[in-house]
Amino acid sequence: MTPLILDTHAAVNELVSAGMPERQAETVVRQQAKLLEQNLATKTDIEALRQATKTDIEALRQATKTDIEALRQATKTDIEALRQATKTDIEALRQETKTDIAAIKADIEALRQETKTDIEAAKVDLIKWIFGVNLGTASLIVALIKLL
Repeated sequence: MTPLILDTHAAVNELVSAGMPERQAETVVRQQAKLLEQNLATKTDIEALRQATKTDIEALRQATKTDIEALRQATKTDIEALRQATKTDIEALRQETKTDIAAIKADIEALRQETKTDIEAAKVDLIKWIFGVNLGTASLIVALIKLL
């Protein structure tokens, strides 16, 4: 520690002129000088503290950079995992949709065939009716001609 500049002689003289015995004044001033030297920070103390603080700040800066980089990498990994999961989900949905479309196409084809069969059956019934009506009309004409 750098010794403090304290004019002990002037301090003793001041205490003596205030009425304190010289021996007592010297002891008081000596104790005050000791206290000042032991408890006040010197420029060297402040510089050491400043350097320690700088070192601590730099260590914190480096730790923060490391943490940020680790977070960046973890985020990249999470995003990539999410991207892959999304691709997988989309592909599963695509396959499910294709399956559903194929089932709908099959249902439509079955319905088309059923409708076609129903139309064919209706044609046959219509032809039978037309034939029956014509036969009935012809029979009626023949009966009318015989009557006349």
